[in-house]
Amino acid sequence: MKTLMKGAILVFATLGIVTTQAQSVDEIIGKHIQALGGKTVLNAIKSVYVESTVEIMGNEAPSITYILNGKGYKNELDFNGTKIIQCVTEKGGWAINPMAGSTTAQAIPADQLKNYQLQLNVGGPLMDYATKGYKAELIGKDSAAYKIRLTTTDGINIVYFVDQKTYLIDKAVNKVSMGGQDIETTAVFSDYKKTDAGYVVAYSQQVILPQVTLNIINKKVELNKEVDPAIFEMPKN
Repeated sequence: MKTLMKGAILVFATLGIVTTQAQSVDEIIGKHIQALGGKTVLNAIKSVYVESTVEIMGNEAPSITYILNGKGYKNELDFNGTKIIQCVTEKGGWAINPMAGSTTAQAIPADQLKNYQLQLNVGGPLMDYATKGYKAELIGKDSAAYKIRLTTTDGINIVYFVDQKTYLIDKAVNKVSMGGQDIETTAVFSDYKKTDAGYVVAYSQQVILPQVTLNIINKKVELNKEVDPAIFEMPKN
């Protein structure tokens, strides 16, 4: 009888741990969304317009980003007079990169497109993750952050480091497929500021790639600016 009781208690305790862990993941993500401004604020954002400076190998390049929440994302980078464009929508994506020999618009390969499309939503991939069919797991924590692994329906795995005090993302580690190779990218976020509408944005971002590091500083962030959906259409070459 005692053995049965011990077994029952162990099973109950194990179930309790699993339940608590699942609740902990949702609680952390919930606090993260709240730290960004909350669902009401995020859902009210129709568009985001950002002017930035990107430092690449000691050179500074101006950058403009347009986001039509859930529908379109476009970035224009002027590198020493050469304009590099990346654009994605729910249905597809295209890019112009003369530095890579592409002076006309080319479709973004499918294996890269699914990564870029995660930038379409202002709240980020963690917002309403379960509704999207994604899976989130609390895989540990260090002295400063909770580690949450997000797996999308396309099989993309991103590990987010959520600050234990602010519940904002300190870092995100992602494996991106480029040219048939899996490349690990790390994005480090800092200098968070609240906009007039209550949306909290990281004004400093460092993107670490295998051979180059990009330092991105936001100069201007405007919400709900009029954005013409036509800018996301792929030019006819």
